[in-house]
Amino acid sequence: MLDVTKPDFVNLRRELVENYIAARGVRSERVLAAMRKVPREAFIPKSLHEFAYQDSPLPIAEGQTISQPYIVALMTEALSLEGGERVLEIGTGSGYAAAVLGEIAGEVYTVERHGQLAEKAASVLSDLRYKNVHVLHGDGTLGWAEHAPFDAIVVTAGGPKVPQTLKEQLKVGGRLVIPVGADARVQELVRVTRISEDAYEQEDLADVRFVPLIGEEGWTPADRKAAAKQRARPPAVPTLSQAISDGCEPFESIAKVNLEPLLDRIGNARVVLLGEATHGSSEFYLMRERISRELILKKGFSIIAIEGDWPDAARIDHYVRHLEYPPSEWTAFARFPTWMWRNKEVRSFVDWLRAHNAAKKPEKRVAFHGLDLYSLYDSIRSILKYLDDVDPETAKVARERYGCLTPWQTDPATYGHAALTGRYKSCEHDVVGMLKDLQGKRRQYVERDGERFLDVIQNARLVANAEHYYRIMYYGSRASWNLRDNHMFMTLKDLLHFYGEESKAIVWAHNSHVGNAAATEMFARGEHNIGHLCRQDFGKRAYSIGFGTNTGTVAAASDWDGPMEIKQVRPAIEQSYERLFHEAGQGNFLLGLRDFPARPGGEALSKPRLERAIGVIYRPETELASHYFQAELPRQFDEYIWFGETKAVTPLKAAELQGLPDTYPFGL
Repeated sequence: MLDVTKPDFVNLRRELVENYIAARGVRSERVLAAMRKVPREAFIPKSLHEFAYQDSPLPIAEGQTISQPYIVALMTEALSLEGGERVLEIGTGSGYAAAVLGEIAGEVYTVERHGQLAEKAASVLSDLRYKNVHVLHGDGTLGWAEHAPFDAIVVTAGGPKVPQTLKEQLKVGGRLVIPVGADARVQELVRVTRISEDAYEQEDLADVRFVPLIGEEGWTPADRKAAAKQRARPPAVPTLSQAISDGCEPFESIAKVNLEPLLDRIGNARVVLLGEATHGSSEFYLMRERISRELILKKGFSIIAIEGDWPDAARIDHYVRHLEYPPSEWTAFARFPTWMWRNKEVRSFVDWLRAHNAAKKPEKRVAFHGLDLYSLYDSIRSILKYLDDVDPETAKVARERYGCLTPWQTDPATYGHAALTGRYKSCEHDVVGMLKDLQGKRRQYVERDGERFLDVIQNARLVANAEHYYRIMYYGSRASWNLRDNHMFMTLKDLLHFYGEESKAIVWAHNSHVGNAAATEMFARGEHNIGHLCRQDFGKRAYSIGFGTNTGTVAAASDWDGPMEIKQVRPAIEQSYERLFHEAGQGNFLLGLRDFPARPGGEALSKPRLERAIGVIYRPETELASHYFQAELPRQFDEYIWFGETKAVTPLKAAELQGLPDTYPFGL
């Protein structure tokens, strides 16, 4: 028997229902209760169990997928079941949706055309003791006449029309829910209600994508050929791919791209957020460098703020601004993932920035800072070094207070677990008290050196937030994600305040941080990000630029703290924005998004689609589950930059740094 009572899975089922199903409008208590009860992990390969409660389809045998949980819930609710009904399901697949139906209906009859899937589903349903669910291997478009008529019928594959046989197997008053569309790749979810022996009513519910309904009354070879001819006819209104092709600004290379139209669209923005679809693709770094140079030279931007740790970026800042006081002596960006900032692409920009600043007065030099909060112990070291120089008595107090965190220096994450479980007291009082003490001496310290005080106060704030971060990460990803992005946003605000009203900042971070979270599925589960916070605070004076690619290579690891690998990026999946941009056929291009939906054919870009995100981990074997999420691109970004093919960044090796001056920011 399968063990479906593991607390972790039970909790994940509850979170899935709350954050992805109920939050998106499913109201039926019967459906929500069924979704909480049915163990989705039992219907998928064991290797995919970690993704069982992500709201996305997953691969199963015969090239098929287990449906997205939200879609299962939506279609089940559309049947308006009250309990005890006789229900027919066409397309058993894994058996997951049949089990959900089995929790509500009296009897469920389900038909699957793939023999292997039918046999496997029947076995799992039997193991889970769904005695009211019956599986048949056959042509689902012909229904299951032996057990007709049915109170409800649900079809989990898209057909060119509603099969007449299925309509005839409905009871009067019965409901049939099915995806229908002239294109086998995209459908409208419809509900057909039988109102008399010969009359039916039909209503549209939602745009969906399902595998084709194959069978005598489904997609035949002739139907597919006719649909292909229909798609080949020139439409009166441009297709979305044509609209993208007509509206974009293609470029041959990063060196030759004309950025003047982009600079016009950016206008008087005070914050420009430059994204990346991966942490390890060369073209994203090089294009961010090119745009940043133009913004510095032509629009007076004065701050570079990266998704990197404050003390590591302080070494870069010291180097590029030729500062008097050297940073603490450690190797910058030496922790996992080292390739994210220690690469030749970043080094090229750092060297350009140093040369640019050399000809400027100190107060006019472009600063380079980190926004992130992972550098807990490097930040403590910076604070102590500063206090030893300017206030030895306070340094003694700081050592005592920060000593609370010493046992967890090698692995800060274990501190959070120990503090929450009671094995070790929380250090919150100590680290917050230290931050307040430093803030209380602001005037005294600023009079000595405002730049150094900015560094120490940001490090103290980082320690306080990092202590909180490691403590709450055990509550789940939402709280820790929000704290981290709040910290990055507040650090950005502090920088703009410190450098004055005329200062303007460029942010380098992942798409998932700089895009507007309110336009993605992140928001449904209670997450926000720095892009969303910037839109709320700066309005149109924040300009967010997303990046994407179809294929190529990427520098990434298979697991956290694992070695860097050069991996092949799989071509974008069919339902994604990336596939759409690939089909535009323009190679590399820029696309302004603020006005694009108003273009002929452009409004369809606002329809939610999947978007790919590759961080420092890339798992192509589970790409759909691991790296795609739902988004509305024109609400997420103001601009999108597309590269048809990209290559991995080139990490710096220690040998390549020999002979550089000791002040070089990456160390040895």
